[in-house]
Parts: sequence; structure tokens; C-alpha cells
Amino acid sequence: MTDHTDNTATETAVVEAVDTEVLRERAVASLITARERTTLLTDCVEGPDLTAQHSPLMSPLVWDLAHIGNQEEQWLLRAVAGREAMRPEIDSLYDAFEHPRARRPSLPLLPPREARRYAADVRGRALDVLEGAVFGGTRLTEAGFVFGMIAQHEQQHDETMLITHQLRKGPRVLSAPDPEPVGLFTGPAEVLVPGGPFTMGTSTEPWALDNERPAHRREVAPFHIDTTPVTNGAYQAFIEDGGYDDPRWWTPDGWAHVRRNSLTAPLFWRRDGRQWLRRRFGVTETVPAHEPVLHVCWYEADAYARWAGRRLPTETEWEKAARHDPATGRTMRYPWGDADPTPEHANLGQRHLRPAPAGSYPAGQSPLGVRQLIGDVWEWTSSDFTPYPGFNAFPYKEYSQVFFGPEHKVLRGGSFAVDAVACRGTFRNWDLPIRRQIFSGFRTARSENV
Repeated sequence: MTDHTDNTATETAVVEAVDTEVLRERAVASLITARERTTLLTDCVEGPDLTAQHSPLMSPLVWDLAHIGNQEEQWLLRAVAGREAMRPEIDSLYDAFEHPRARRPSLPLLPPREARRYAADVRGRALDVLEGAVFGGTRLTEAGFVFGMIAQHEQQHDETMLITHQLRKGPRVLSAPDPEPVGLFTGPAEVLVPGGPFTMGTSTEPWALDNERPAHRREVAPFHIDTTPVTNGAYQAFIEDGGYDDPRWWTPDGWAHVRRNSLTAPLFWRRDGRQWLRRRFGVTETVPAHEPVLHVCWYEADAYARWAGRRLPTETEWEKAARHDPATGRTMRYPWGDADPTPEHANLGQRHLRPAPAGSYPAGQSPLGVRQLIGDVWEWTSSDFTPYPGFNAFPYKEYSQVFFGPEHKVLRGGSFAVDAVACRGTFRNWDLPIRRQIFSGFRTARSENV
């Protein structure tokens, strides 16, 4: 007679082995994809452009390159593998909290060739560690978390390097195909999201970062939210109506910021006669009316919403619109379900160097029909960046905890510059309300009875 207990144990062992190999393959693929993008962003410019600071808001590209390698060494080679430090003397140079961005060009940074060699050497050793890694035993290695954390870290710096490329003066050095053209979106302007409870955050997503955790129940009153992000054309109407000259639409801090900095339009825009032009990665072009507006700060997004008789959605409202299926009551990983993003779902991963037209990606819409919640542009919310109930800083408090408070506003959804590994329905970004160099836009909302 067959021993079913032994068979069950064998099947369990096989499943665990398969899961381990799937995790290993995912980690390898994520690290390789990130490094290919880092190489693209740093090989397309010559030495002076790598070492120069193109804006006091950003680091020299060569700093990001070596910082990526240093973080990978500290976590994968030292913390996981227990190896001795390769270059302990450079740790402080690439400590993001020790040296503000504006001061980094004055540091004795590794020159481009040495920075590349260091990052490549670390990567080779890290892949050796990954080949024999055990995904469990510690919280850091459970489900390959630390490898996912490092892949996300590199992709986040790739996004900041892409921002540096946008701020950089000079001819175009990056290229990518435009998103597929789509017809003018003719669907409803807004969608009603029903009230009631839903589960916010996650306790099960293996590579989710600490500020996304834990999962918890939230009650949400019914509200309406824009079907698509606010477009350039809609934002131009705000400008033409004197939006930047009317203090009624601005918070006191926002109005002071507008006056102090003479803001009259989104960053990189300029008027040429009757039309608006923008600079995008070294190319000057007419502002496309049907694309989501880009490079606006929180104050600008909030002022537009007030002008339109609406408001910015809260972070909770945004996540419910993105993850809640009212037909089943289920909370999903993404607006379209639980499957990882594909090019049919969302504009991610720097496949394009611009947002897709509003209304694109019907395959990526939520059950209620809200589109482009993932990808295209980061979306400002009205919420301050605060911890969830039961928050636990991990693996270091400097990732999230030190930024909690009213100084930072939450952005959601990712942008065309974000890789899928660093973009989930639960993923939280945050920044100061004055920031415009980031790939930020917004959509508006209103309460049901307003």
C-alpha cells in the first residue's frame, strides 16, 4: 500500500523547491533589469556629464552609480553573506543621510571608470551569493526580501537619474518609442467609488517595504474620482483663467511659494505666442493637450482642484479606487487583478519617455473603470506621509520613519519612469509639496454629495 503521508511530504518539498527557484529567478531577473537600466542611463553621457551636478536638487550621476553598488555591497555581501567590506573607506561618501545632494559634488567621489568597476565587481559577487541563498530563516531573507529591496533601490535611483537627465541642459541623449496612439477618450469624466470598508496596505506582498505594512481595515465614505489623470489641456484652462494670479485657489503656503518663485506654469513649460512649449529630455515640443499634466508640485495640484470645484483624493481613497473590487469585496494587488504588470496594463519601466494619452490602457483599468492608476504619472494625494497602525521600521528607520509627518505629501501609482518591481497598488511615494522635478501629476475627487 502506498504511504500517502510520505507522498504528501515529498510533494510539499517539491513545491517548496519550485517556489524557491521561482523566487531566485525573479530576484536575478529584477537585479539584471535594474542594472541594464543603470548602464543605459550612465553610458549615454561622457565623463563631464557624469561628474557634473546638473541641478542642486540632484546628485551627480556618478554618485548614484557608486551609491547603488555600495548599498548592494552592504546588504547582500555584508548583511546576508557576512563578508568583509570591500571598500569601507567609501561608505560615508555614499551615505545619503550624511551628505545632502547639493554638497555631493565636492566629495572625493570615485571617478566614472572606478565607479563602474566597483559596481560591477559587487554585482558579480552578489549574484554568486544569490545562487546559493536560502530564502528563509531571517526576516531579511524571507521570500528573498533583501534581494527585492536592492532591486527596488536601484530602480528608484534609476528614476532619480532619469530626473537628472530631464534637468540636464544640452542635446538629447536618451530615446524611446512613443506610447501607442489612442483615440480621444470619450468615457465618463468621473467614477463613483462606493463607501464601506476595504483592506489597505499589505501583510503578504513579499517585497513590500515597511511603510506599506501592515494590512488594516479602513472605512471610506462614497466619493467620485476622475476616470483619468488631469490633462495638459485641462491644466492650460486653469492657467488661462488666471489660476496662478488668484490667491483664492491656493493654500497660504502655496500662494507664498508661487509669489516667491514667480510660478506661472508647470516646470519646463514656456509660452510661445498663443501656444505652450515644453522641454522634454533635450527636445522642445508643443505641449500635448491629451497627455496627463507632468511636473507640477502639490501646491499646484491642490490649487487646480480647488479651481475646478473639487479636491485631491486622500491616500486611502486613491488606494480603494485602485484595489477594491465592489462586486466581490476583494482587495487586489493592482487595479486589474493580482497578475504582475505587462505592457498592456500600464506605462512603466522607461519603455517610453513620456506619459501615454489620458484614457490609455483599458486592460489596466479598475473594476469601476478608473484608468491609468498605475504608471504614467505619480499622483499627488491630499494626505501627509504617516505610518499605518502597527508600523514597524524595517530593515532601517531611515527608509520611511524619519520622513513621517506633515512636511511630506504622499504620491501614488508610479510613473513611466518607475519599474514594475518598485510599483504596486500598495506602494507609497512621498515628497515635499514644492517638488516639481519629479514625474508628478494628479487626478481630482469630490465627496458624493458635493
